[in-house]
Amino acid sequence: MGRVLKVTAKGQVTLRQEVLRHLGIGEGASVAVELLPGGRAELRAAITAGSIEDFFHCLPPSQTRLTIEEIGDVAALGWEAGE
Repeated sequence: MGRVLKVTAKGQVTLRQEVLRHLGIGEGASVAVELLPGGRAELRAAITAGSIEDFFHCLPPSQTRLTIEEIGDVAALGWEAGE
């Protein structure tokens, strides 16, 4: 048997730091719970959707600038590959 946690009078359970570290959950993060058959549940870190602003800054600035035609060519290649 794994870790045993106590349920409070309010129906709450406190996860120990070792459990949170194992799940990769930090302060302010969300937890996802999936209810499974047999009275079981799966607990994991919830994956939150990022914003477009996060995406804009995910790569370091590049010194190479593409023309609009080059960008169109790259986009066309991406569409072809997805077929």
